[in-house]
Amino acid sequence: MTEIRYTLLTDGPSDRALSSVLTWLLRTHNIFHPIQSEWADLRRLVHPPRTLVERIRVSLDLYPCDLLFIHRDAERESPQNRRREIQTALDEITEPGFVPPVVCVVPVRMQEAWFLFNEEAIRRAAGNPNGTIPLNIPPLRNVEHLPDPKTTLHDVLKQASGLSGRRQKNFHVSQSALRLTDFIEDYSTLRILPAFQVLEEDVANLVREHGWAQIS
Repeated sequence: MTEIRYTLLTDGPSDRALSSVLTWLLRTHNIFHPIQSEWADLRRLVHPPRTLVERIRVSLDLYPCDLLFIHRDAERESPQNRRREIQTALDEITEPGFVPPVVCVVPVRMQEAWFLFNEEAIRRAAGNPNGTIPLNIPPLRNVEHLPDPKTTLHDVLKQASGLSGRRQKNFHVSQSALRLTDFIEDYSTLRILPAFQVLEEDVANLVREHGWAQIS
């Protein structure tokens, strides 16, 4: 194998930020081949698929890959239930060889919780790297228990921007949230979070089982 191609199928467009985390995990577990990542953007199709089974099928048709990451935020469900939903959908696809190896990506609540740990990156993504306004960043050990991590992250980015009034209202907070990944090179801090531990273990097991790891 000269490269690894993976596709990320997500709940929504903001979740494509997870590609940065996934590529880091693959590199961390000794994949030194070139990595080609694709986010399965199904929004502009004439008839966007609605069920998870349909979304998986269309994603693999449009974005063929060696590895498929399927993301579902846990939200009000348990991570175990979300993983069972994904597996049930995969079981409905019976064509031999159609589905490559799959890793479930199930953050507790929402994926934004995994980007609330790096103050420097938050300030840079907000366009105010030298800002000194104290930020209300929750302790990392608590982020998986936040009721709405997306709102929390957006509020912190607004604080970090240093803007107020109309200028803050016009601040493109969703774009800033996506830019966060441009400024984070190391996600090892997240290893204290149970959901991240499960994801890393799944990635490590898959890399080992398929013999993708290399010794540099």
